[in-house]
Amino acid sequence: MKRIISQIRTGLRDLRRKEDGNATIEFAILFPAFIMIFLSAFESGLLMTRQVLLDRAVDLTVRDIRLRTWQPGPPPTHNQLRQQICDRTGIIPDCMNSLLIEMRPVDRTTWTPLDTNATCIDKSQPVAPQMPPNYNAGSDDDLMLLRACAVFDPIFPMSDLGLKLARANTGDYALVATSIFVNEPS
Repeated sequence: MKRIISQIRTGLRDLRRKEDGNATIEFAILFPAFIMIFLSAFESGLLMTRQVLLDRAVDLTVRDIRLRTWQPGPPPTHNQLRQQICDRTGIIPDCMNSLLIEMRPVDRTTWTPLDTNATCIDKSQPVAPQMPPNYNAGSDDDLMLLRACAVFDPIFPMSDLGLKLARANTGDYALVATSIFVNEPS
């Protein structure tokens, strides 16, 4: 009997000293955390790239309007502006159906800003509006405020970053770019 108990103790002591499987346990614990970090880094990099390119496209388009290199004649329509911004952005998926532009003159007596909540396209609707309610090209010598809102689905919605990003009222993620300019007299 003493011999059996001695063998059990020796076996348990040997089992306690073995380190087989430690790497597997560490991998099983740390791998999900590394994957979440990787997916969040990729998602945030793509989000920042889209934001920078949207800001750049809006700035270049506003520059064309301001310097009148757009085209001679009347101010551009909503669809013309949207097409120009989409051509210059290039990384927003289905840009023409996910970009909405607000433009209006700023009242110089009250300096009323745009609403803090950007108006974005509602992708749940079957047909997007051709002209948003807040689009007014203004007249000569008007101080104009332009805001573009692009909505998109995240690539990894269940990643840590994808779960924490603020969503538009449509359930998609929204990127907003704003610019201000003066309609030069003709």
